[in-house]
Amino acid sequence: MASRHNIGAGAEAELPEYAGHYRLESPLGAGGMGVVHLARSTSGMQVAVKVVHAEFAKDPEFRGRFRQEVGAARKVSGAFTAPVVDADPEAERPWMATLYIPGPTLSDHVKRNGPMDPAQLRRLMAGLAEALRDIHRVGVVHRDLKPSNVLLADDGPKVIDFGISRPKDSELRTETGKLIGTPPFMAPEQFRRPREVGPAADVFALGSVMVHAATGRGPFDSDSPYVVAYQVVHDEPDLTGLPENLAPLVLRCLAKEPEDRPTPDELMRELRSVAASYDTQAFIPAQRTGEERAPEPEPRSQRRSAGSRRPRTARRGRPALVTAAVVALGVAAGAVLWPGGVDGPKREAGAGRPAAASAVRPWAVKPSPKGGGLPRCAHEDRRLLCAQPGLVSALDPADGQVLWRYELAKGDAPGRAPEVSAGLAHVVTHAGRHVEAIDPASGEPRWELDVSAYRGFRFAGDMLVLIGADGTARGVDSASGETRWERRIPGLGDAYAVSFPGNPWLFVAGTSADGTRTRVRSIDPKDGKVRWDAPFDGALTPVGATDGEVFLVAGDGGYGEATAVVRYSPASGATRRVALSESLTQAQAGVHDGTVYLLGTGGSLVAVDLRAGRQRWSVQTSVSQGSAPVSDGRRVYLSAADGRLLAVDAGKGRLVGQTDPRLNPDAAAATADLPVPALAGGRVHAGAPDGTVFAVDARSPGAW
Repeated sequence: MASRHNIGAGAEAELPEYAGHYRLESPLGAGGMGVVHLARSTSGMQVAVKVVHAEFAKDPEFRGRFRQEVGAARKVSGAFTAPVVDADPEAERPWMATLYIPGPTLSDHVKRNGPMDPAQLRRLMAGLAEALRDIHRVGVVHRDLKPSNVLLADDGPKVIDFGISRPKDSELRTETGKLIGTPPFMAPEQFRRPREVGPAADVFALGSVMVHAATGRGPFDSDSPYVVAYQVVHDEPDLTGLPENLAPLVLRCLAKEPEDRPTPDELMRELRSVAASYDTQAFIPAQRTGEERAPEPEPRSQRRSAGSRRPRTARRGRPALVTAAVVALGVAAGAVLWPGGVDGPKREAGAGRPAAASAVRPWAVKPSPKGGGLPRCAHEDRRLLCAQPGLVSALDPADGQVLWRYELAKGDAPGRAPEVSAGLAHVVTHAGRHVEAIDPASGEPRWELDVSAYRGFRFAGDMLVLIGADGTARGVDSASGETRWERRIPGLGDAYAVSFPGNPWLFVAGTSADGTRTRVRSIDPKDGKVRWDAPFDGALTPVGATDGEVFLVAGDGGYGEATAVVRYSPASGATRRVALSESLTQAQAGVHDGTVYLLGTGGSLVAVDLRAGRQRWSVQTSVSQGSAPVSDGRRVYLSAADGRLLAVDAGKGRLVGQTDPRLNPDAAAATADLPVPALAGGRVHAGAPDGTVFAVDARSPGAW
């Protein structure tokens, strides 16, 4: 091996002439740990050689880390990385040679050319997902995926620089208190639990990289790395500027908890559907045009339409460092937006007769004075109860008048609609750590409970059941907040609990590690006792219960694919299974009168009649991400990520109407979990990303 000159990291340092048998021609770039050179082998092959700075070459710990980098890079060498050609981590100046890949880094490309277009973004995301799949498949976690570590080659993106990667079998460990990575692209667990970082951290970084590619900034932006670190751990990402079809997927990548993020395989499956659905309006009935006007509503002095109640300051969470942008649409908060352009009876798509004259007048309202945040609504007797960031409100279902507002702590964003139980509205706040009970008639608080010590909870009947990690369950009276019972339920520690509207039972389900067996038990929420216990073959998930029967979706053992629907009758022990004509990715389900409706992430909506024992129909809605479907027997309704409400004929499986999109231009365009439309009084009520709650006539979707 040829001798080298001793150089440091400074600008005056002399470049070495050779690294091993590779002649160094010119520097390609420099980092804190070394310099990357364009070099040639004896045969003339171009390579990129990373040579460690002399000061680090003397550090035994750094040499160990460099050996780890070389080992990781060799393990993952393939189509989506820069293959390692040669290396000498024991040399006086450690070095590693990889195949030279012409092309800019993603960081340089965005600086020079600006944000990528939607087609480029989809290809980039698919390529990075494939790269992470290969990297994780050999047991390596990159831990520093960022725009400067992505090369844009002619045949797709390449992931480079495994300097802080971590093979699973590595004996090298992060020092206590030392954070390693680049803050804008680090996952929350890299700040909170750096020793426990796994493959999901790379998926989070992929989401951040996609935001940068689409906008030129990150989802968490600040000049201070400390502020960025706080935002990554506590705040919601800013996805403004992302294409509608990619925003939901990127948002899932940026989930705070690792287990809530998709795997690279799941990303690739979903991106296949995104590729075919950029024009989401292609097969949707034509829409009515017309401007909306916003008259001031008549005052209702007997109602607290303008009053708001703030929770006690003792319950306030940590204030956010960055406040959300306020939507300014020129409409007063709480004003009713009446759709215009109604010019006669409408026909449903494909219908042979005009729709009947509607006795239900549509309305739209923004309950929050600040305008933004997706409302999640549930129906309670004579009120529509809605939760959104910083606010719980009650609306009159007939005309959208705001009856009362209950203000939450700053930054509080309930992730689900209010749960109505024992005559009270229950709101889950403080990132799922608190339950607050509110009187639906007045908006006054009744009780609150800290549930942070429990791994889960469910409302069933008139009870709130808390699930402990050790398999202990606790029953709390929904009306008073008082504990009624506490008992250990065998096997609960490895299971999860579900409940369904209108059904008084709690269901506990658990699937074996190999996905071959599922056990489902029915728990009486009044006393915590097991009423029945049933084993099933395969991986099943309960999705509904009506008329004493339980409906379950069968999957493929944890890969997010629904393959069949099962009905179980506890009274007789009989089961009925109907296979789907094609599997659905991450299907969401709704049940009505013995029929299960399934919506996959690619937009396929399927109806399976368990009483007839057959799949009735399948239709492509062209909705890349939607809510769980809900049906009134005549039609099936679902919400799309862009704020549209869609209706499908429940008998024929034909799309019969949709509303206009209601996107928020000043905030994230999509969310990972869309609220289910609420049906009541001949109306369909839904919430939209721009902060609007609206109602339409369920009987005339062709006129929406």
